[in-house]
Amino acid sequence: MNGKILNVQRFCTKDGPGIRTTVFFKGCPLECAWCHNPESQSVKGELMYNAEKCVNCLRCVDVCPQGAHSQNEGRHVFDCGVCTACGKCLSPLCEALELAGYEASADELLDEVMQDRLYYENSGGGLTLSGGEPLFQPDFCAELLEKAKARGLHVCMETCGYASREALLRCARFVDLFLFDFKESDPQQHRRHTRVDNRIIIENLRFLDALGKATVLRCPIIPDINDREDHILGIASLANSLKNITEIVIEPYHTLGVGKYERLGRAYDLFEVEPLGADAADRFISRLSVLTSVPVRKA
Repeated sequence: MNGKILNVQRFCTKDGPGIRTTVFFKGCPLECAWCHNPESQSVKGELMYNAEKCVNCLRCVDVCPQGAHSQNEGRHVFDCGVCTACGKCLSPLCEALELAGYEASADELLDEVMQDRLYYENSGGGLTLSGGEPLFQPDFCAELLEKAKARGLHVCMETCGYASREALLRCARFVDLFLFDFKESDPQQHRRHTRVDNRIIIENLRFLDALGKATVLRCPIIPDINDREDHILGIASLANSLKNITEIVIEPYHTLGVGKYERLGRAYDLFEVEPLGADAADRFISRLSVLTSVPVRKA
């Protein structure tokens, strides 16, 4: 079985305890307006085009079977709407085109992960599954998790929580720590900004807690969207109801992923939203710290 993978990042220090290798899955059931990895949303491969790096060699025009690449007055034009991400236009000499997504087996990924085993042993680190959403590919996710535990790895999973109970239960037994995203307390606002309701997400979080699974609650804070008092109260109320939550991590909104939308040929809806300032993030953390005994920190 092969999984659809976005990439593998080594020496990660913010995806769980210690030094970790993070495997980013491709495909996600949510479409968050502030997503900084839009190339992870679709499970299909996607071609990303960086116009600033294009030297207009026009080689891609000659080799593209779909006509996604063309020229206008000697300059390259890319039509992402007809691109099938076949990869025939890719070349080691071209820095303007990048294919987001590839297939890999669990063993291939773990062979790469295990190259840094000494770092994990010395730092208390291990493997983290992220995305996209790992549970969007439940069969492959379960296989990778089981084989990771068989190799003695500490395993974290970052999840949006929007998955079937069957998929969650199948994978949870192999996970040491869940990094659980909680994006919005209000169901209508959650649907507005992520395209799905938050009921299943909250139910799955409570289910994991009932199983005794350790969980970090990760909360992105987006100016003018969820930086509200009622959302602060919602985070605190949810955290206070959980027995196995270890901490709350506030993730201030940033704009580092905006350029990816352009390279994918997609519009970015929050283009005018400014990053969350340090003072605003600190105020959010201070307010939460009054409402809950769960440790709160900034990512």
